[in-house]
Amino acid sequence: MAKTKSAYFCQSCGYESAKWLGKCPSCNQWNTFVEEVIQKPGNAAPDWKVSSSGSRVTRPTAIHEIVYTEENRLVTPDGEFNRVLGGGIVPGSLVLIGGEPGIGKSTLMLQLTLNLPNLRVLYVSGEESEHQIKMRAERLSSGSAGGDVYILTETSTQNIFKQIEALEPQLVIVDSIQTLYSAHIESTPGSVSQVRECTAELLRFAKETSTPVFLIGHITKDGAIAGPKILEHMVDTVLQFEGDRHHVYRILRAVKNRFGSASELGIYEMQGNGLREVSNPSEILLSQRDEQLSGITISAMLEGARPMLIETQALVSSSAYGTPQRSATGFDTRRMNMLLAVLEKRCGFRLSAKDVFLNIAGGLRVEDPAVDLGIIVAIISSHEDIPVSSKICFASEVGLSGEIRAVNRIEQRIAEAQKLGFEQIYISKYNQKGLDTSRYTIEIKSVSKIEEVFGSLFG
Repeated sequence: MAKTKSAYFCQSCGYESAKWLGKCPSCNQWNTFVEEVIQKPGNAAPDWKVSSSGSRVTRPTAIHEIVYTEENRLVTPDGEFNRVLGGGIVPGSLVLIGGEPGIGKSTLMLQLTLNLPNLRVLYVSGEESEHQIKMRAERLSSGSAGGDVYILTETSTQNIFKQIEALEPQLVIVDSIQTLYSAHIESTPGSVSQVRECTAELLRFAKETSTPVFLIGHITKDGAIAGPKILEHMVDTVLQFEGDRHHVYRILRAVKNRFGSASELGIYEMQGNGLREVSNPSEILLSQRDEQLSGITISAMLEGARPMLIETQALVSSSAYGTPQRSATGFDTRRMNMLLAVLEKRCGFRLSAKDVFLNIAGGLRVEDPAVDLGIIVAIISSHEDIPVSSKICFASEVGLSGEIRAVNRIEQRIAEAQKLGFEQIYISKYNQKGLDTSRYTIEIKSVSKIEEVFGSLFG
């Protein structure tokens, strides 16, 4: 009989300790250690075993002797999903998808499985019943659910692997990893040791059978994926599904990707019959208006590696109280205050007694410094009540001395503005080095100071 072993695990980061600690030395959180009983019988067989014909001895191989072949990815009908994964699903990959409750993780994965042609898919759910999944599938597929999708409501990994061995699926989806438990670990489902052990079993299955596995994971109140941090290190790809539930747009972002770029993202629109791909996000983020209004500008930004044009809205009014209000939606308020200080110190605009409100249209959260110039122009446009042409866009960072600084990937920003029919784009003159302006039909205006921009736009 194997000896029973117990250890203390931090429920925040997964740190393991032989005794109870008040403060976790890894994440510095207090009162997060919980005792978990770990029992690993010495004669227990592995949960997933492809072949029992002896053991294989691994030998080191010279790197020039390794034969590499291009992996045959499974291209899905979802173009945005393929973009984020780097071109499609890689056989034997383990993908973790995290997001807030109700954001649409299960909808995304079920919709993906229903649209995969001639592929046997096993959808394992530990949170919903078969009838609930059937109702969602009929809504997503307009009443005609896919015939090659099999639903299994089970939380024991031992029973799941028995069904996998009998069904032999080509794709496995687990919703969610926090609900699974292994009989080899005597702790509750969702604990650090259970999440780690269940993920390790699924990882061995994926690598030995070349079957792709998708795991849906919960997140904490801070937005991080729940469970030990080692969970993100074990999987091949980590995707974050995010968005504001008050808006219809969702963003699928690659946080980690061993088979492609970790800077890609896909954009979806939540509708009544599921998620719709948004192939051209710039058109939906720009409002259609019939007349020129002050305080509105267009900025060329990069979200990951994807260029987009967004609308920045500013409102400047006289303060009715002693202390002026500063409010920004979708933009860092501290950076907005910095830009206001630059306008007052370097350009002479008296904004200390003004209320300033800033909004990024579409519900996006922008961190690209290339929107600085567009925000400054929008603030002055509202302050002077002079509209800016809707055919002009901006792509530059603003420094503390009032200079217009260069931004990266300026060619992609210019090409996106030209594709949407813009006539002018303001960039830094330092971005002109190595830029072939003859390739573009849009007028490129190079500036080095804020005064040059204001003189060109407001006279």
